[in-house]
Amino acid sequence: MDFVLALHSHLPWVLHHGRWPHGSDWLCEAAMDTYLPLLDVLERLEAERRPIPLTIGVTPVLANQLAHPDLAAELDAFIAQRLEACDEAARDFEASGETHLIPLTQFWRCRLQRLQTLFHALDGGLIGALTRQAREGRIELLSSAATHGFLPLLRRPESVQLQLRLGRREHRRLFGLEASGCWLPECAYREGLEQPLRDAGFDFFFVDAHMARAGRSLGLYGERDFVDGMREPDERPLDAVYPRSPYRAYYLRPRRGAPVAVLVREQETTLRVWSRHQGYPGDSGYLEFHKIRWPGGLKLWRVTDPNIDLGGKQPYDCNVARARAWKHAGNYVELLHSLGGMAGPLGGDLIATPFDTELFGHWWFEGLDFLHDLYRGLAEQDLVRPITASGHLSGGRAGGRQFIQLAEGSWGANGDFSKWLNPETQWTWDRLGPLEDRFWDLARAQLPACPPARLPAWEQATRELLLAQASDWQFIISTGAATDYAEQRFRGHCDGLSALLTAIERGDDESAGRLAHEYRKADDCFPDPLGVVREALAAGN
Repeated sequence: MDFVLALHSHLPWVLHHGRWPHGSDWLCEAAMDTYLPLLDVLERLEAERRPIPLTIGVTPVLANQLAHPDLAAELDAFIAQRLEACDEAARDFEASGETHLIPLTQFWRCRLQRLQTLFHALDGGLIGALTRQAREGRIELLSSAATHGFLPLLRRPESVQLQLRLGRREHRRLFGLEASGCWLPECAYREGLEQPLRDAGFDFFFVDAHMARAGRSLGLYGERDFVDGMREPDERPLDAVYPRSPYRAYYLRPRRGAPVAVLVREQETTLRVWSRHQGYPGDSGYLEFHKIRWPGGLKLWRVTDPNIDLGGKQPYDCNVARARAWKHAGNYVELLHSLGGMAGPLGGDLIATPFDTELFGHWWFEGLDFLHDLYRGLAEQDLVRPITASGHLSGGRAGGRQFIQLAEGSWGANGDFSKWLNPETQWTWDRLGPLEDRFWDLARAQLPACPPARLPAWEQATRELLLAQASDWQFIISTGAATDYAEQRFRGHCDGLSALLTAIERGDDESAGRLAHEYRKADDCFPDPLGVVREALAAGN
């Protein structure tokens, strides 16, 4: 049984849009809680000569921020603030008699300083370190849509083409590698998306289990081959001959080009890691995410009981938590064995478990210790083989490719699009759709013979369109966690796009250039997007 663990790393563009609570501090917190500790795990396992064939997706908009020259200064400022918070907390605890909490401030101080040293020692930063791991074959890197746009709800097919083609090109520019796999934003699929994925050069993606379960099997050679008489059809229904199981990869047949593979998220292995109430993160010994000391942002308490209020939380013990992570990693290996023993005789050969990378370290602080111990445990047995997604797909299968029609859906609440399209977010799509039409209609008319002086405005208009399309804004509005911020950011990108298009329409190259310069101060991602805009226009013909 092959085991593919995939991590999806993503944050919207937050550089140059403030610091606390939702600006660059959001990026720095993810880097300190997850990205740097994950790299530390990779390097520790490499030093132990243990394989860790993780499949790691990094969205192009996140990769642009991790590669940005301003990240180092932002990260140093963030760490300085946290170190000051450690000193302040220690003084306050001494004065209040809560001396039992002082060692925890030292725990955080040592961790912050160690990760800061690791960051400054990286040759090429986080992007360079991940590239080295990928070039050595220890991990596989996936790309995604450029700004994590919710592809099924974008109005124009050119927008889908732009998101996917630019995403793959940016991956090549930043990592120097081609990405075979694409992380569909929010695992959101609608019929026909396999074609722009194939056009962009992607070979596979991930979906949630219900989308395969509610789909329709097409047999080993695809429904068309049955119609053409290339294979005698079985009289039984195809779903009976080829039952849809989450324990194997499927294939979609685009109108043109090679098939596109689909890996299905297995539910039990996902629940154990993801759920606070039914999985490992709710263990009483783990760090409590929601109780935070202000000012400073230090977390000093343990879960204690997931059902008690924050006032009842007890002090954290890192040694107890570390032991729990080791125990849970062993339990997870046993779960993989059990599932493999059940699915293998039925023809299953794959357990695929995709997660948001930020679950590990940020939401579940001990999650990265869990990953370290999990891969150590997997290296000491031979019943389950950890492997990258491409490694599994290239291994072949005696039973041949099984084709399927997927049902529409996502991995969001209710398994549909409602987390992104609902009464609270409808206005965003009402605003975005006409802007898409305006952008693409004007681009088709002007770009073939655009004067050079107007190109910077077109480049920045493309960036503002892409940033407005990020799925994060609707998600944040729906959760209610930072609605004002998400609405402000969405409106800002839409306003910028509208102003640039107005200047372009008027032929006012001076005003368009001035606007482009101002907007690029904040939104300076994707250095050369217009080549892909032209590709998207050509693909739409």
